[in-house]
Amino acid sequence: MASNRVQGGIQQLLTAEQEAQHIVNAAKSAKMARLKQAKEEAEREIAENRAQIEREFQRKVAESSGDSGANVKRLEHETEAKIHHLKTEAARISQDVVDMLLKQVTTVKN
Repeated sequence: MASNRVQGGIQQLLTAEQEAQHIVNAAKSAKMARLKQAKEEAEREIAENRAQIEREFQRKVAESSGDSGANVKRLEHETEAKIHHLKTEAARISQDVVDMLLKQVTTVKN
């Protein structure tokens, strides 16, 4: 009788162990499926972000290369304005500089 009872207990333990193993395997499978789905979503988001960044970069390249002629003209205009300003200032103070130099050269020091 005790032998049947022990045999029945062992059978119950084996059955419980098999059920537990099925539960663990199902949980592992579900976890792997979630991880795989998360990885695929992350890869998709990365690809979308890369594409967006590339589009923005190409747009900026197109904008800057399209405006290069305008930039050159703007820089030429600014340079001409600065040269004109320097010439005007030089003409304005040139007599003062000449006078100062003559004074320094002609002053006799003992």
